[in-house]
Amino acid sequence: MSKKISLDEIKKFWPEKAPDVNIVKKYVSKYKKERIVIKYGGNVLIDRNVFNNFISDIDVLNKLGLSIIVVHGGGPRIKRELDKKKIVSKFINGLRVTDKSIIDIVEKVLIDFNSDIVTSLNKLGSEGASFHTKNNNIIEVEAEKDELGFVGIPKKININLIEDALNQNKIPIIAPLGIDKNNQTYNINGDTAASALAKKLKSRRLILMTNVEGVYDDKKNLISEIKPLDLENLIKWKIVEGGMIPKIENCVDAVENGVRGVVILDGRKPHSILHEIFSDKGSGTLIRK
Repeated sequence: MSKKISLDEIKKFWPEKAPDVNIVKKYVSKYKKERIVIKYGGNVLIDRNVFNNFISDIDVLNKLGLSIIVVHGGGPRIKRELDKKKIVSKFINGLRVTDKSIIDIVEKVLIDFNSDIVTSLNKLGSEGASFHTKNNNIIEVEAEKDELGFVGIPKKININLIEDALNQNKIPIIAPLGIDKNNQTYNINGDTAASALAKKLKSRRLILMTNVEGVYDDKKNLISEIKPLDLENLIKWKIVEGGMIPKIENCVDAVENGVRGVVILDGRKPHSILHEIFSDKGSGTLIRK
């Protein structure tokens, strides 16, 4: 829940290289009754300096009283653990084929990372709330495709527990895991989980932190804002290719189904979330109608 806070109080915790602190309250008013879903994933998961910067920014948003929901990925961490066990993954359209031995590892890695985020936030004075298959599971899934094994897509999401956490000024930290009707754990693509949650919450923003600046045009220039139809054309014209395609499809789906805007930004840049939320220029690429 948003709370009133003075400029002097904000200055005490506002980072040095963040946007102008004098305009922060304007944006706090803009977002005070809104939900912001942030997906933290990709290669930005491994670098501890990037992680600490992310935790610091989420703590700042919480101290300002904004309603932030974090969905985290875990791909690089999962790969590192599978490599240790000499397990080779097979991928179909960017999704890891997940058998019984792999899903157990995936679940453990994601829950450990979830706890890492919550603990790190708690150390800064913000209270994180864990949501995963062993604690407060909120996602019911169904299998995406048989050949993918235990990879699921969200079928139902219980947002009541999330709203309860937000009302207590806690930050929901959600692992991209779900359980089917037989109580079997499934892995979910992080962008898919974040998009499904943002749609259910009708969030003002869905922010996807990754290791690229955003979406580029045919001349490799960053596009600051784009409409869903124009984005789909970039795929059609093969300007957007590879692993960006499912990400873009999730963005378009979210915007077409109740999310006011989706932003793809570079999570490696210091305070990229703060530059997105607390400036008109923003950071990365904004997708909205």
